[in-house]
Amino acid sequence: MNPTDLPSIRQAFAEARRAPRPARHRDIGDRLGLPEGCLVAAHAEAFDPAESPMRARRLRPDWPALVAALEPLGEVMALTRNASCVHEKLGVYRHASVQGQGHVGLVLGGEIDLRVFYGRWAHGFAVEETQADGMLQQSLQFFDAQGVAIHKIFLKPQSDREAFAALVERHADAQAAAALQPLPPVAPEPVLEDAQVDVAAWRQAWAGMRDTHEFFGLLRRFQLQRTQALRLAGPALARPVEPGAARQLLEQAAAGGVPIMVFVGNPGMIQIHTGPVRRVAVMGPWLNVLDAGFNLHLREDHIASAWRVLKPTEDGPVHSLELFDAAGDTVAMFFGERKPGRPERTDWQALVEALPPLAAVEALA
Repeated sequence: MNPTDLPSIRQAFAEARRAPRPARHRDIGDRLGLPEGCLVAAHAEAFDPAESPMRARRLRPDWPALVAALEPLGEVMALTRNASCVHEKLGVYRHASVQGQGHVGLVLGGEIDLRVFYGRWAHGFAVEETQADGMLQQSLQFFDAQGVAIHKIFLKPQSDREAFAALVERHADAQAAAALQPLPPVAPEPVLEDAQVDVAAWRQAWAGMRDTHEFFGLLRRFQLQRTQALRLAGPALARPVEPGAARQLLEQAAAGGVPIMVFVGNPGMIQIHTGPVRRVAVMGPWLNVLDAGFNLHLREDHIASAWRVLKPTEDGPVHSLELFDAAGDTVAMFFGERKPGRPERTDWQALVEALPPLAAVEALA
């Protein structure tokens, strides 16, 4: 569908949302051959309310100022996702800051823990949608230049709706065009072929890490894709495990009361949960955590590879489980709960070390 044919987009959206089993926004976009952002943008102009249950207002692209102004909304639900995993967290947006000339942001509000990459943010909307039960759902939704969702913030019954209305009025952009014209995907950074990599130097640099945050810089320095980097590191540092390892890890963490950290992100945002997980449930292809204040929805059938990873730090080794899709993109990462200056929890380390090695690799050993 043409992204400028706004009435047709609204009609298709309304029909899909009014169906007996309303389709999700992302799924509607996929059916229409449009990114989700185009659906929302089509509702950012004047139209008869009978056309569609959704209405949107564009926001000015002063993203750090907007995020810094979210605290008065009170408790809301933060949602960050990629194509294979959804991370939902209840909390308050406190202690927002920016670094690197405003291109990188942090939100360190306790429950809401974010790493924000504003260079990827292109479009923002205040969205209102009347649900099938007649309730009004209000949210802020942010998209990249391709119209792919980066981050969403949903009001909850306890949220301050007057503060929400005031924030939208302050940040509304009346000059922006209604239609969203998605740009071509961003070209990936160049990577070396395996034969071009100085594997010994790569392993030495990894072994010399003093902080887990150094890893991304090392990938760029050696021009490596992440799964390539793990594969070349050697089994002492990174070892493939069975793709179903995430289910075992979450179930055993829940059973043993082991607090963990769950990282889910996309090019514009990383969202983090820190704490225990309690209710782990499998529903079709979805592996879920369904806790008060934290939900995780992970498509197990999208996991093409899973890795048990060790990174050295000043505080000792840090172990993680890292999941990737067929394109090598990160789906989710799991760490043990840890504060800087403290060694890793031994109960977490035991969970990771007990993950089943990939059978094909074991057969070759």
